Amino acid sequence: MTHLNSLLTSPVRPAAPAAVRPVHQLNETEDAFALTVQLPGVARDGLDVTVEEDVLRVVGRRAWTPPAGWSALHRETTDAPFTLAVALGQAVAADRIAAGLRDGVLRLSLPKLEAVRPRRITVA
Repeated sequence: MTHLNSLLTSPVRPAAPAAVRPVHQLNETEDAFALTVQLPGVARDGLDVTVEEDVLRVVGRRAWTPPAGWSALHRETTDAPFTLAVALGQAVAADRIAAGLRDGVLRLSLPKLEAVRPRRITVA
């Protein structure tokens, strides 16, 4: 009971598990969106990337098996599944999306549909 009391009265409490959401950055140009997602330890075959209308989803699982005899003293990563859903605000050309995973970083280029790209109109 003493341990429980110390947990309840201590100003430092164990952290609740955070929702697993990968660190990412979304950029936009006139022609495309560019999404970079940090996915250290995630294998290419452990990823599912989809786009539906204006929402891009990256779903996967980081898996790590410690070597025999190892015991974690401190760990900031998790083996939990993750989901990242990004609303782009407009549809993209799904057939021209390019994606690559290298050194734990997923990079996606999402070209905008020609019909929704801004147009400059010359006034005569």
